[in-house]
Amino acid sequence: MDTPNLSVGDRLAQARTELAFQRTRLAADRTMMAVLRTSLSMIGFGFTIFAFFQKLSGKTLLGEAIPQLAPARFGLSLVALGIVTLAIGIYGQFRFMRSTRTQRNAFVAAGLLPADDPFPLSPMLVIALLLLLIGLFAVLSIAARVGPLA
Repeated sequence: MDTPNLSVGDRLAQARTELAFQRTRLAADRTMMAVLRTSLSMIGFGFTIFAFFQKLSGKTLLGEAIPQLAPARFGLSLVALGIVTLAIGIYGQFRFMRSTRTQRNAFVAAGLLPADDPFPLSPMLVIALLLLLIGLFAVLSIAARVGPLA
């Protein structure tokens, strides 16, 4: 980042701009973590409701107070809602990071930022994609009773 042709003020402006891009990226990661927490809660709670009432179905504790398929439908709807929330969050993260990376590349091309600082892939995005797969396995497990969670 050391550019001898620039004044001290210009180098400081470059540093502040680069730090602003990093802060923006970290803020996007925090937003993705919030989406992850919400989705994980819905997926986990939906799967737990399904499993809990499935274990109680053979017991006479509940009797006929709860319809047979109601817990499965409610659990499945929570898991599906968690997956949809996660998919929307992943899509928004992709779009936002792509636009931020495009803007940063335009600054680099204009010579306003040095090209040596990388703009890495978000680890939260990778975790979100893995959670999406787990959520899809949970839906398969509840709906079709197949998959690794069946």
